Parts: sequence; C-alpha cells; structure tokens
Amino acid sequence: MRGRLEEEIEKLSALARERGAEARQIAAHDVVVAEWVRFKCRFGCKGYGKHMSCPPYAPTPAETRRLLSEYGTALLLRFEGVPGHPDLKPDEIPLDFHPFFRDLILWVNSTVHLLEKTAFYDDFPKAFGFGGYPCIYCEHQHCVAEEHEGIVDESIRRLCRHMDLVRPTMEGAGIDVFATARKAGLDLHVIPCRDLEYGKIVHGKITSVGLVLIE
Repeated sequence: MRGRLEEEIEKLSALARERGAEARQIAAHDVVVAEWVRFKCRFGCKGYGKHMSCPPYAPTPAETRRLLSEYGTALLLRFEGVPGHPDLKPDEIPLDFHPFFRDLILWVNSTVHLLEKTAFYDDFPKAFGFGGYPCIYCEHQHCVAEEHEGIVDESIRRLCRHMDLVRPTMEGAGIDVFATARKAGLDLHVIPCRDLEYGKIVHGKITSVGLVLIE
C-alpha cells in the first residue's frame, strides 16, 4: 500500500505542476488547526455566512481535527501570483474585489478538486480537499447562502448549485495556513494593504494555498 501511495502522490504532484501549482507532501499531523483562525472569519471577513465554502457552513476546528486524525498524508499546494495580473496595483482592485479575483479562486479550487477526484478514482476513496478563498462557482449569481433570508444553518446546503465542486476553505475550517505552510518549508507572510484599506493589497505577489488529504 505504501508503494501505491507514493506512486499516487507522484501522479498528483505532476498533475499539479501541469496546472501551474507546486505540491509538497506533508504529514497530516503537521496541518495546524487553531481556534483563532475561525474567529478571523467570523469577525473581519465580508464573506462570512455568504458562501458554502466558508463558516458557518465549513467544518469547525474540532471537526477538522477529528478528520485529520484519520489521515497520515497530505499534499500542500502552492499557487503563485494572480492570473492575468502579474503586476497588480491597489488602484486596479475594485471595491467588490471577490469577482475580480475569480480566475485566481477558480485556479486554486478547481485544482484541489481535480486532485481529490483523481485520487478517488485511483482507488484512494478517503481523498479530500480543502480550497482557499470564498467560493465563486456561481458566476452570475450570488451564492444561495447569501440570497437566503432567515436563519443561517446547515440545511441551506441542499440548495447549493455546485454541491459536487464546493469544498471548505482551509482557513474556514480552522486551519492555520501560515503555520502549516511554514512546516512545509514555505515562508508565508501577510501582504500589506494601502493605508490599511480592506482588500487593497500593495502588490500582486500572492501565494495561495490548498490542501488534499490522501490515505
């Protein structure tokens, strides 16, 4: 089984490279989960409660810890830059910047989904992926979570238009992306924003991260 797993990791890593990403194998116990991450989603993020990939629909830190305990191996995926915007400046970013980053979000999340799906059909049924950023599969519509009036709870998930594609974000599930990346040898830092203005990053050298669990 170990030989099969190593072969699959090589295959998935090659597939990631074909899509412009780098895959690094890490131990599942090196994925860092922390309560503070979820608080950052609940207080400070404009996407809270508006996307099926994010809290409160994403797994809680406790659920994520329990899930990770069932795995031994993971692939951490690194994506560099913003497609179509190699020299991004703050003035180029609109106030509603979520759609502006659509190509980046799809690049990350579709790659995570492809690797998970590939591993699943290669007879690794436990494969499961975590993406990044609020979901943006609904191109011309708001997520049903944002459209829905009333109580915000798990039951609304049944109305998701892309239930087969949506996976929780790493951060939304309580994963400390910075600490996890550093354990994999990636030195991540917060990108400064112009005058501390929300979303107005000062350069486009963005490193995005995804995760695929495999066993």
